[in-house]
Amino acid sequence: MSATVRIPPILRPDAGGNRQVEVEGATLAAALDELVATYPALAERLESDDGLPPFLNVYVDGTDVRELGELETPLVPGSTVLLLPAMAGG
Repeated sequence: MSATVRIPPILRPDAGGNRQVEVEGATLAAALDELVATYPALAERLESDDGLPPFLNVYVDGTDVRELGELETPLVPGSTVLLLPAMAGG
């Protein structure tokens, strides 16, 4: 099942300059695994020992995955995954 991962500008250099990438996976975890397998430089930004990194907001079809199933959030054909790293500063 194919989903689209939208890549924000700050992560694009690590994703081959792509704005979006098509991935396969029935869950968010499977989709992110495929994304990292294709673009290993993204691993440190998308992976954490205990799930999603706290500084990374992830939305599936407009809903924060922390309100869904986190990494086990199911994806359906045509799902859109949006990656939004938190910005620091003042």
